[in-house]
Amino acid sequence: MDAYLLDWVNLLLRWAHLIVGIAWIGASFYFVMLDNSLTPPKKAEDAQRGVHGELWAVHGGGFYCSQKFLTGPKGEPLSDNLHWSKWEAYSTWITGMALLALIYWVGASTHLVDARVMALSPMAAIAVSIGFLSVGWVVYDVLCRNLVGRDGLLALLVFVFVMLCNYGLHQIFSARGAYIHVGAMLGTMMAANVFFHIIPGQKRMVEQIRAGQPVDSQPGIIGKQRSVHNTYFTLPVLFIMISNHYPMTYAHKHGWLVLAIIMLAGVLIRQFFVLRHRGEVKWWLPLSGIGLLAALVVVMAPKAPDAAGRKVSFTELNTVIQKHCTVCHAEKPSWAGFAQAPKGVMLQSPEQISQHAAKIAETVASGYMPLGNVTQMSDEERRLIAVWAAQGSNTKN
Repeated sequence: MDAYLLDWVNLLLRWAHLIVGIAWIGASFYFVMLDNSLTPPKKAEDAQRGVHGELWAVHGGGFYCSQKFLTGPKGEPLSDNLHWSKWEAYSTWITGMALLALIYWVGASTHLVDARVMALSPMAAIAVSIGFLSVGWVVYDVLCRNLVGRDGLLALLVFVFVMLCNYGLHQIFSARGAYIHVGAMLGTMMAANVFFHIIPGQKRMVEQIRAGQPVDSQPGIIGKQRSVHNTYFTLPVLFIMISNHYPMTYAHKHGWLVLAIIMLAGVLIRQFFVLRHRGEVKWWLPLSGIGLLAALVVVMAPKAPDAAGRKVSFTELNTVIQKHCTVCHAEKPSWAGFAQAPKGVMLQSPEQISQHAAKIAETVASGYMPLGNVTQMSDEERRLIAVWAAQGSNTKN
């Protein structure tokens, strides 16, 4: 029953994380588009009121006019009806951290620790996890504070820092655990940007406007910088969120490099849309991103094992499957923490094994399965499965 309830908590948390994540990303994308699409106000009286730029839009059967005031309106009070975009960010981080704790901390021994990478105790792994998320934010924040106005250098150093963390995490955690921690670190940076800089800076500006004091524009400049960073982090984080369904990426022997290339492709594609909002269309950006992804597809293509030699019988294959796989992939899993077979995949009968033969061969060859290699599957057993699949996945002796 406990495993069953945990599955429900997992499902509902994922659903909530997806919903609030869509709200945050949607708002972020919209305001980036809005900010980069503004044109000078057409009415002189609007300029005198402090309007910096405006955008006319049509949507949902109506027409809208959005206006931006850099330091608030001039000659009139600031509206009391201000909408704050913050809880989308906070709730996304909270639900994401709850998922991280539920899957990778509670299940550290199977999802986070891989003894083939580093023999950590579950508690040590959890401590390293928390440390990476905390130190990641501190280093990023220090870089931003000390490189104000040097955006190009800052972007380069942040990318290098994230890649170093990416590589380092792959030397400590399981491949899947490493991927998700890169995403969690970026997500923590994004939410912390909102909590520690964007919202406090906006609150100070509002207080100064309401008090009739000169408005310090620096908080707005910093908030804008952090908002721009958040929009470039978005596509890499979204990829990492869905990557756990595709072990061909994180379970690759150079998984950290695969992630680096995919993240770079995401940044290039996002840059295309950011510039396009300004009226600058640079097709080399998305084409470069697509080219990087296409190159990965070619380079990562699996090589068929040498199937020559003795025939692998189904009896041999089934012995390995029953020893290493059916503890989880069964109608009633015997492995603690599983109320039902992961993804509904059961491997108890020849028909079930035949149905999933290709996926078995792929996930076992990549090293992703068994999770954390908790059943100690040997390289020879992995090769036996690969050869059996290459010989036609026969389920008859």
